Formats: sequence, structure tokens, C-alpha cells
Amino acid sequence: MNVPFETLLIIVSSLLLLCVLISKVSDRFGIPLLLLFLGIGMLAGSEGIGGIYFDDPHLTQQIANICLALILFSSGLDTAWKDIRKVAREGILLATLGVILTAAVFGVIVHALLKITWLESLLIGAIISSTDAAAVFSILRSRGVRLPQRLSSLLELESGSNDPMAVILTVSLLTLMTAPQTSLLSLLGLLVLQIGVGVLVGWLFAQLALFLINRLRLGVEGLYPVLSLALVMIAFAVASLLKGSPFLAVYLLGLLMGKKDFLHRHSTMRFLDTSAWLSQIVLFLTLGLLVFPSRVIQVAGPALLLAVSLVLLARPVAVFLTLLPFRYSWREKLFASWVGLRGAVPIVLATYPLVAGVQDADLIFNIVFFVVITSVLLQGTFIPQLARWLQLEVPGPEKVESPLALIHPEALSSQLIETTLPVDATCAGKSIMELQLPAGYLIILIHRGQEHLQPNGSTVLQSGDTLLALSDENALTEARAILMQTRSAESQLTI
Repeated sequence: MNVPFETLLIIVSSLLLLCVLISKVSDRFGIPLLLLFLGIGMLAGSEGIGGIYFDDPHLTQQIANICLALILFSSGLDTAWKDIRKVAREGILLATLGVILTAAVFGVIVHALLKITWLESLLIGAIISSTDAAAVFSILRSRGVRLPQRLSSLLELESGSNDPMAVILTVSLLTLMTAPQTSLLSLLGLLVLQIGVGVLVGWLFAQLALFLINRLRLGVEGLYPVLSLALVMIAFAVASLLKGSPFLAVYLLGLLMGKKDFLHRHSTMRFLDTSAWLSQIVLFLTLGLLVFPSRVIQVAGPALLLAVSLVLLARPVAVFLTLLPFRYSWREKLFASWVGLRGAVPIVLATYPLVAGVQDADLIFNIVFFVVITSVLLQGTFIPQLARWLQLEVPGPEKVESPLALIHPEALSSQLIETTLPVDATCAGKSIMELQLPAGYLIILIHRGQEHLQPNGSTVLQSGDTLLALSDENALTEARAILMQTRSAESQLTI
């Protein structure tokens, strides 16, 4: 059926507007946006009041891949290194070994309950193995619950970085199913190739992005986020063409860029945050349109048992075993086990068997969809109560938005520059007066932890401080050379 362009534009824009407006429900009642956006997509779909027929898993997968690339890059870029550095070992272990354990244990449960083949069972386990941090923290924020920094950073790091491993496991198992002649040695080589190429492409494009952003003198500030966006898409495509993991590449690209200082960082991150939210809306709407509720209801019985098994058995086993070498209390392990909410990624990965044409692909998709929805409803409902019952809630201020975000750039005669001091910066421990910064560079605000400080000449800088300064073009280069100088680089020069 041919739909006029104007009608299509009204439909798409109305759905986007409805998603934005309904987000207030999430803010007030703590309902994860995933459920609300999926619900709107389902209502607009062929079995809903909208009556829009959409049954194209190929197109869904392509849209989902682009959206996930932007979401993962934004997640990596927004990661606070100073917080996750303390939990890097256990966080990375949870995002890799934890995912493998979850997939294995859940695969065994699926095989026992559904009596399908081992490969299909493990495939469902791999698809469902990653978690969603956005759903967890949206619930906590809406209920005013704040976790200890260590536990919060662990959950953020794990949830933000475990998607690539889930994708790699899913692709590897699909390879075994579609090409049964593949040997275990070949499969191991495929795993190494995906991880190796993903890491290499992510690292190379991070260096390229930082070089271009800091060296190019573009006349328009708004072009810097566009440059970043283009590099993300190219990195994703290159990694995919080289048979690597494109999701690992773009996440690592964001992670490495977020660790460094670059020009117009603040405006770039705001643009990419907006892009990530738009991607989430488009992703959930598309997945909601794709699903047929009547088919999902048909698998409700076994899928409910699987969802409960995932929450009460598979996830806790993975968390407790992975965190065994680390000093976490049973309360923290139990809470980390409970908040392993599933998100959009499992539903996206559930389209892979549909595209590959594997046996029982429809069954896999519908089971995964039901398990994700049940996981969010079951676990999400009791997260705040569990945090209080386990005595893990701590007092503390909410994240403060920089007051300079309200200043329009045209109101300033100089550039507004944001600079984060390196961990081993030589200027740390010195006062602003001692640094003898150029006259055209004026520090007007320091963001330190949860505080905003108004500096003066005697203010002593600390590693990790984010400086907001007004600077002209000539003074910027000299000021950056002083502020970004590190002790390691200084020692190399003296050898």
C-alpha cells in the first residue's frame, strides 16, 4: 500500500512526539522507558489500534544496528573513568565471563524446559545474556534511590560493556547453526578475529577522531559533533567489513575518546546524548512494530518459567561466581544479581535468527521478547525496595547540571572551552597563579566531583578537575600545553 509522504511524515512525527510526552510517566512512576516505547510501537502495529503492518526483520536489523552503534558509542563516551577505574577488573570480568556464564546456565535451563536442540538453547542463552543499565538507573533516579559509588560504577560498567560479548556469542552460535561443518578451531578463530578486529578498529578510530577534532580548525562549532558521528558510522562499517565486532569497535571508540580531552567536548556530548535518545526511541518503536502480540502470548507459559529461572538462577550464579575473587558483600552480590534487567539488545539479537532463517526462529524471537518484558516488570518493580531492604541506599546529591549549559554561545565574546585534567597532570597541586596561564585564557568554573567551584588565583587544581574557561584562539594552544602536561611525558623528556 502506497502511503503519501506527508501522511508518513505525520505518523512518524506523531509517534516520536508521543514517546517524548509519555516519558513523563517514567519520571513519575519509575516505569522503564523500554516498556513505554515498546508499548507505543505495539499499539501502532498491525494488531494494535494503529494497524500499521510491519514484518521485515531484515530492515529491523539494519535500523537496530545503526541505533545500537550510536547508543553504545554515547555510552562509552559518557563513562566516568575516575569512577570505573576502581572497579575495572570485576566490571570487565562481569561483562565477559559473566555473560558467558549467564548464556551457558540459561541455555541448560532452556534445553531442559523446551526440549529443543542444544544449539538453539545456547543461542537463546547468548541472546538474553546482556543487561541494560539505562532501565536500572532510570528506576533508581525516579524513586530517589542512590547506591554506593563502588556498586553503582560496577553496574554501570558491566551493563555498558557487556553488549559486544553477547553479540559475539550470538553470531558465533549462528555460524555453527547455519554452517554445521564449522570446526571448533574455526569457531575459536572467529571469536578471536571478532574481538581482535573490534579492538583494533576502535583504538585506531579513537586516535583518528582525537587527532582530527583537536587539529582541525572548523569555522562552525556544530560541525564537530557531525565529524564524530561520521567517524562512528565509518568505524562500525569498517569493523563489520573486516569480520570484526562492530559493536565492540564503536563502544571502545567512545570509551577511549571519553578518557581524553578534545575540543568542544561539552557540545559534542550533548549532541550525541540527543542522538542516543532518538536512537532508543526509533529502536523500541521499530521492535514494537515488528512483534505480533498474539504470537508472544502463545509462548507465555514456558517463557514465564524461563524468565523466573533467569532472574532467580542464571543471573545469580553468574554474578556470585564472577565476583568470588573480589571483596563484595553478599548484599551487594544479591543486589547486582537482581538488577540484571534485560533491555533492547536481546530483542535486537533475537532478529538475527529470523534474518539467518534458522529453524524455530519465530519461537526464539517470541520467547526472548516475553522474557525481556517480564524481566523488566518483575525486577524493575522491586529494585528500590530491595536496595532499602539490603541497606544499600546512601544519601547524596543528584548529578548537578553545569550552569554554563544555559549560556548561549553568541552571548560570549570568546570560545567556551572545557578541559579535563589528566590523572598525572603536572599542574595538579599547584595554584592557578603559579601556572602563569596566558592572559587570553580565563578559568571561570571548576567542576570537581559533585561540586562547582568559583576559582581565584589561589585555587589549587586537582587531577580530574574539569575546567570551564573563556579563551581566545591564540591563548588556547599555550594554555592546553600547560594544563595537559603529564608527569610521565615530562619524565620521558628528561631521560
